[in-house]
Order: sequence, then structure tokens, then C-alpha cells
Amino acid sequence: MIAEAVKVVSPSPVPEGLLAAVDAYETALLANDVATLDALFAPGPDTVRGDGTTLLVGHDAIAGFRSGRAVIPTRRVAELHVRPVADDAALVMASTEEPSSGATGLQTQLWQRLDGDWKVTAAHVTLPRKDRPVGLIEKAAHPLPAAAAPPVDGAVWRVVGTPLVAASGSGALDGTTVAVKDLFAVAGERLGAGNPTWLAEQAPRPTTAPAVSALLGAGAEVTGIARTDEFAYSLAGQNAHYGTTPNPAVPGGIGGGSTSGPAAAVALGQVEVGLGTDTAGSIRVPASYQGLVGIRTTHGAISTDGVLPLAPSFDTVGWLAREVGPALRVAEVLLPGASAGPPVRAVVLPTAEGHARPDVAAACADRRDALVRSGLLPAAEVVDLAPETLEEWFAAFRTVQAFEAWAAHGEWITAHPGALGADVGGRFAAAAAVTVAEADVARATVAEARARLREVLDDAVLVLPSSAGGAPARDASAAAVEAERAGTLRMTCLAGLAGAPAVSVPLLRTADGRPAGLCLVGAPGTDLDLLRLAATLEGAA
Repeated sequence: MIAEAVKVVSPSPVPEGLLAAVDAYETALLANDVATLDALFAPGPDTVRGDGTTLLVGHDAIAGFRSGRAVIPTRRVAELHVRPVADDAALVMASTEEPSSGATGLQTQLWQRLDGDWKVTAAHVTLPRKDRPVGLIEKAAHPLPAAAAPPVDGAVWRVVGTPLVAASGSGALDGTTVAVKDLFAVAGERLGAGNPTWLAEQAPRPTTAPAVSALLGAGAEVTGIARTDEFAYSLAGQNAHYGTTPNPAVPGGIGGGSTSGPAAAVALGQVEVGLGTDTAGSIRVPASYQGLVGIRTTHGAISTDGVLPLAPSFDTVGWLAREVGPALRVAEVLLPGASAGPPVRAVVLPTAEGHARPDVAAACADRRDALVRSGLLPAAEVVDLAPETLEEWFAAFRTVQAFEAWAAHGEWITAHPGALGADVGGRFAAAAAVTVAEADVARATVAEARARLREVLDDAVLVLPSSAGGAPARDASAAAVEAERAGTLRMTCLAGLAGAPAVSVPLLRTADGRPAGLCLVGAPGTDLDLLRLAATLEGAA
């Protein structure tokens, strides 16, 4: 027990049962017993946890952060100070140290007795200040002194600073913090692509990608470079080398990818904006799983110079935020230009929507109908598309994507056998088998699909789910994750085929309460109009 092994200092008697609860917390922490830790934090939206950079609000956000923890502490409590503030409340401050290094830290918690049980309702953690374990995190080129270095999660971040890159100008984004996906060039930093073997061979980039430079010029600052699924060839947010990013909205659920690190950084409140890429849903899927706003921009509207490619025929720059407002401010910087005008028609594509789980499809239909009745969306028109046509389009999309992915990275992958995780490695192995003739046939089908979809989207907005379901569990089988991916891709590929913008807004819920996105797909060039429509829908939610 704490009382037996640790010096306890209190000016008045310690409330009954409190030390036992603190002891249970410390035991669970060292054992990484997530279930017990979750139970010891008070349920509900008012519980808070802070550290050097992040304030998590609500039990679910704290549990989601904890579920992605990669480094298990080895600390011990050296001294405990208890300050009772009421019969059923006490402030507990624990001085901690790392036995191997002697580094010291501090933990402060407000415990309250709720329905007879002691629970943490507020906590602040300062990690040990010497030899702080940071797992696979790199140190920034110009970090603060070690005593001020913030705690970081290696599944979310590759390198962080304070900031990593300061703003180069002033404007609409003054003070906005940004996480940059590890596919964008940042001057003076290496580009890691989610793979440690690739990273080890890279030299610091001499210049910064134009998309990043534009944000810096408008007053934003880059907090750090965040994780990506390997070479962006995944939608799961599960990296075989660096771990699974946390999902604060669904404790125990995957976060989605491949813009996995920026999405988690936004959802955890560590930054306001996550800059990433979307080829087949790599922004829309994490937005859907984590209850975020995510935009894939019109193909070619924002330069992809300085961005590591996956499939240039479909690759786009995009970003995530917790609300539409910050996403729209970024759009007004990166996508200047006149508005094309709001859509005058809403369209429904049942053939694609049928690949969503029944509860998600039903939630989408209900929300869409409600928005039409309220006048926020124009009346929806059903577009007839044969199932075999969608399958043909989807197969062509995947074939072109695979062919271009192998063209971009096949030489390096061949020279580094075993460097990829099993799931991404399997996709690249299949990509290697695509022939030039197969790619040419697929490109012709993509061109036909693009022409047809642009006809459908003319003056219209396509409304459908952003993902087939909510976030799968972290321990779900590979088959279950792949099934979710297959259903999702048949919907997300439509924007890629059309070269069109798409915005995911967190307006849906699965049958078991997990967030899912409502996706708005517009005609090319209507990015700003889609975000303004999304802001209206968000305000009415």
C-alpha cells in the first residue's frame, strides 16, 4: 500500500479509502491496466487531464489518449502530499522518480468521492525531467531545453518542436497550430513516409512544400511532423513500426489513416489543423472515425510539389479540424478565388451507399431527409448506377492507384525486402503485378467514370456516408478491418475518380454510438462552397 511504502504528508486526516484508490491507480498505471485506469477517472464530459502541451476534456477523450500509449512508465512515487478540501474531495500531489535515471516528475490529481467510490476528476502530469523516455520520437532541430520538452506520443508524432517551424508571415492563420503529415517536405527536416528504413536513408529537405509554406506565410506555425501509414497506402491508422494512433472519440478503436498522425493530433487537441493528403479517403476516413471535419480538395487545385506521391492521378492535399471554421480559414488561404455558387441540387447514389453498414446508411438517409425538410439541402434526386458499373469503376481506380504506387516506390521496395509491414507490403506486392496494358485499360475506364460523375455533380452535391461504418476496434481481425476498408473505398473512390472535392462532417452516429461522417461531394472547384455548406449544416446540428 502507498501508506506503507511512501511518505504521506497531510495537515489533516486523510479521507477514508483515498489512499487505497491512489494505490490502485499507481498499480494499474505500472501494469498498463487500461480498464482499471478508465474506471478510476470520473465518467462524463467534465473530467480533465493536462500535461505539458495538451488538455483533454471528457472521460472519452482521456480514455482514447490512454489507449494509444506506446511507452509504459517505470516510475515510482517518492512522496505523497494530500490536501483534503471537503469531506468527499482531496487534492493529491505525488512526487515521482525514474529508478534507472533518478529523473523526477510531478502528478497532481483532484479526487472526489462519487456514489461512494473515489474518482479522479482533474489531473495534471509533468513527466520526469531527465532522460525522458520518448520511444521513437526524434528531437526537433531546435528544441527547448530538456526541462521544458513536452511529452509526446510516438504513435502520433515523429518530430515536434516548440514550435518546429515558426510562422514566416502574418495573416488569417495567425497563431494557428498545425500538424504536418510525414509526406510533406519541411526544410531542414527529413521526410519519413511512415517507414523507419526509408527515414534512415533520407537527408534533410532543402525546401518546404508550397502548401506548408503558404500556411506559414499566413501566420500558422508547424508544431511538428505527424505519423502516416506507410507510404500512405492504408486507411487504418495502424503502422507496423510506430503503433496505432489513438482515437479519443472511440476508446479502443482505430483512428483511421493514412493521415493518421495529424488526425489524432487534432482530435487530442494538440493542434488546431492537421495537414495531410487524400488519395482514396485518407483524410475523410480518419475524420469520420474521430468525429472531425476533413476536406479533400479538387484534384490539382493545391500544388503537390514537395509531397511524396502515392498515385498522382488521385493524390490531393487536404486537412482536418475539429470544426468547420478553422478548416474554412485554411481553405481561404490555400484556395483563393471566386465562389462557384452553392449547389442547386442534392443527389443520392444508392448503389454506392449500399456499401455502408445498414445502420450508417439509415443514419445518413435520416439526416439527409431532415436537412432537406429544414431547407438546408435542396431536394435529393436519385442517380441510377448499375452495381456492375460501380464495381468496374472501383476496379479501375484500384488498378491505376496500384500501378502508380508501384511506379513511385517499387524500385525502393524491391531493394529493401521485408521493410514494409504485412498489410502495406501485401498491397505493394499486388501492385507489382499490374501490367502496363492493364493500367491503360483501367485509365480509359477512369476517364469514362470521371466524365459521368462530373455530369452528375454539375450544380449538385452528392450526399453519402464518409465511411462504411464507425471505427473498428484496435483488436479487430485483419479480415474485419479489410471488410470495412472495402466497403468504404467503394464510396470514397467516387471523389477520386471525379477529381472532385469532398468534405466530411461529423453528423452521423452508428447504432452503437460511434461517430461517422456525412460526406458532401461537389463539382471540381466548389471546395469553398462545400465548406460553407458544411458550416451551415454544422450550425444546425
